[in-house]
Amino acid sequence: MDTPQTSLPQDSYANFTPPPTPQSVVSPDNPPWGILGALGVWILSFVVMIAAQLVFLVGYIIYRGVSLNELAVFVTKDPTALFFAVISIIPAHILTLGLAWLLVTKIGRHPFLPTLGWDWTREFTFWRCAGLAAALLLLGIGVIKLTGNPQTELDRLIESSRATALATAFLATVTAPFVEEVIYRGVLYSPLQRAIGKTWAVTIVLLLFAAIHVPQYWPSFGVIGTILVLSFVLTAIRARTGKLLPCFIVHLIFNGIQSVLIVLSPYIETPAPETTPAPALLLSFVEFLARNCW
Repeated sequence: MDTPQTSLPQDSYANFTPPPTPQSVVSPDNPPWGILGALGVWILSFVVMIAAQLVFLVGYIIYRGVSLNELAVFVTKDPTALFFAVISIIPAHILTLGLAWLLVTKIGRHPFLPTLGWDWTREFTFWRCAGLAAALLLLGIGVIKLTGNPQTELDRLIESSRATALATAFLATVTAPFVEEVIYRGVLYSPLQRAIGKTWAVTIVLLLFAAIHVPQYWPSFGVIGTILVLSFVLTAIRARTGKLLPCFIVHLIFNGIQSVLIVLSPYIETPAPETTPAPALLLSFVEFLARNCW
């Protein structure tokens, strides 16, 4: 006896949607992008930052009626112009992450963070990363003490206004560690390691990362040396573990401690040294950390 067959209405086929294809995860050490793509994103990150600063500053410059002869001095001395220059980095960072996403995921074909190695290892848990960040910070203080502490461009930026100091602290904690780790230890390091090996990849990435910070910290060789050490440690962690998340946590805590000190330093009063020297020493320590270690 034949079994009656049921047929679906014709409209059901038209409305049928196939299940989504799962994104494929690739190894961070064998990325789906090459050196040229990585260098392109790195270069475009600077172009985006300059363009964002121009967008934020041009209107203010026109409003103030600044002449071309005064322009160079104005954008480096005017407190409001400096504030606009700092906050313009926020949209620049967002756009940079967008460029990195397009490259890493191949426009959605791969998951973003897993492809970069966003995971823990047994060697580098959260608390070990926190301890390492604190140790690097203390090492930086010692290096700066030994080599001197001249005023840097970052010092002048922080001192220009309270709003600029707070904006700088925000960027140093909320956006800079994530964006910089994605670009340097993620987008740049992965194809370099595959093409030229770990040793040369670590060397190139640590030097590039340190080099972009030199203008901020010139002429403090102690701070520049600290940044070199930080860059080496972060890149060595990436090379040893194949993971990016521990690098981010070390970077985040390293910057975050100092950002907290930048925020709190104006609220710590300096008493008379001859009566209560301990709080004065604390203030000196806070100011030293806030201005010279990231």
